[in-house]
Amino acid sequence: MTQLKSWRLIALLAFGAFACNPDDDGGTPAEPTDPEGRVILEGEISENRTLRANQQYLLSGLVYVTEGNTLTIEPGTVIFGDTTTEGTLVIERGAQIVARGTATQPIVFTSPVPAGSRSYGDWGGVVLVGRAPVNRPESQRIEGGIRGGYGGDNANDNSGTLQYVRIEFGGTRLTTESNSEINGLSLYGVGAGTTIDHVQVSYCGDDSFEWFGGNVNAKYLVAYRGFDDDFDTDHGYSGKVQFGVSLRDPLVADQSTSNGFESDNFDPGTPANGPRDGLPLTEPVFANVSVFGFSQTPTAERAPSGSGGYGRAMHLRRNTATSVFNSVFVGYPEGLRLDGTVTYANVTANRMQLRGLVLANMNKPLAGAGSVTDQQVTDFFNTAAYQNQVVPQASLSTLGLNATQFNLAQPGFLPSAGSPLLTGAVWTEKGADAFFEKVPYRGAFGTTDWTTGWTNFNPQQAQY
Repeated sequence: MTQLKSWRLIALLAFGAFACNPDDDGGTPAEPTDPEGRVILEGEISENRTLRANQQYLLSGLVYVTEGNTLTIEPGTVIFGDTTTEGTLVIERGAQIVARGTATQPIVFTSPVPAGSRSYGDWGGVVLVGRAPVNRPESQRIEGGIRGGYGGDNANDNSGTLQYVRIEFGGTRLTTESNSEINGLSLYGVGAGTTIDHVQVSYCGDDSFEWFGGNVNAKYLVAYRGFDDDFDTDHGYSGKVQFGVSLRDPLVADQSTSNGFESDNFDPGTPANGPRDGLPLTEPVFANVSVFGFSQTPTAERAPSGSGGYGRAMHLRRNTATSVFNSVFVGYPEGLRLDGTVTYANVTANRMQLRGLVLANMNKPLAGAGSVTDQQVTDFFNTAAYQNQVVPQASLSTLGLNATQFNLAQPGFLPSAGSPLLTGAVWTEKGADAFFEKVPYRGAFGTTDWTTGWTNFNPQQAQY
């Protein structure tokens, strides 16, 4: 064989190896693309696959990463969700996503609509499904018509990693049935082996973050201009979350009322003595969260007619035992609502612990519902040892905050020097868990803005 023929053969073999490599997406000519040159992802991803930062992608319909396979996404990669087919990424039980962005190169899931015309619910969202415990039967279906069940008995189940990730303009309704919406980030029975930190969900057409059972932990979460609830927990979720912030658009709200926290142990109509007897309880522990509604005490006219309205900074109901430590809630019609006898029983049993909280600019800071009275909630919240605080009709300067806190396009989250929020943290009982960094401040921020660099508070104008 001549030397020239040898080199040709080597080149041909190298090309063949390159073209057949499933870890290289964008170099394979067989891959379909849309008119914008984005590689179309559809159906099942049934082998290990890597999405490259030098190629854009489009989710078409429900895209499933199947059991035993891993989807790896490079830092800086942009993935669009198709509007017509309501593109949605689903990581099934036994599959993993490895999406490790960086502060300078976050991974972005977003709308394919041109800048300036994007909107809530342009596409579906990101869904992780695991085998950690839930308090529903394992045959329970996932919302939105997504195939398969969720949950299991593996508390340390690992669905992968989400770090430095943005999810923008998702949250569509996939069917006409009730509870058929896709959230920005939906976590179904996701276990503690999964890593989630530095995730921003923006302009979501439903809840920004929702946990359905499981016990995955998370840190550094941003819910920005969501339509429904910011942090929603159900079906026995029992993980831990530290450092979260939500910022709302005062002119956009859900028909069913928008809340900062909404927490349920079981759905209405589902008996607590069902197949799993309502256990494990929905019993997460949140710490260092800032929930910002309005810069002034809200009125009924704040949200436009036909758009719904704002409800509560925290609506804890249906036998939930959610605990919250060292957090700040500003500008909702109601602050804390404890709803129902079984929910209040978790207070008296000390399973629900609310410590080091600040409620400011609320029309009604403390409320009961069902058979729970306002006075019962007030007596509980104002227990001296819990170090909670109500700041009625406060100006932001009372808390060492300022109007830039509510600048939707460029918020300034840090308390000013001397702010009472920089001290007063309580780290007792459930708050003493080793997961939590024992910072001295209340709310999501001390003197460092951890949203810098990787977040985007003007995604409507972003050029991708």
